[in-house]
Amino acid sequence: MAKIEDLRTKSDDQLTQQLTDLKKEQFNLRFQAATNQLEAPSRIRQVRREIAQIKTLQTQRTKAAAAEKTGA
Repeated sequence: MAKIEDLRTKSDDQLTQQLTDLKKEQFNLRFQAATNQLEAPSRIRQVRREIAQIKTLQTQRTKAAAAEKTGA
């Protein structure tokens, strides 16, 4: 599972790519769960958390950029 500090050091493009990869993995995990082929059920929770961390970080960066633009 990715640490938030590791995510903060990544660029926006890297975060977007990792988010895409995690969403694909989440999709595959859901299919495995539906067909009872899931080997590590805890991985679903880990992927969901990583997705949430990346989205939160992206939102923070967007708000910080908007604040800099307005000069606040």
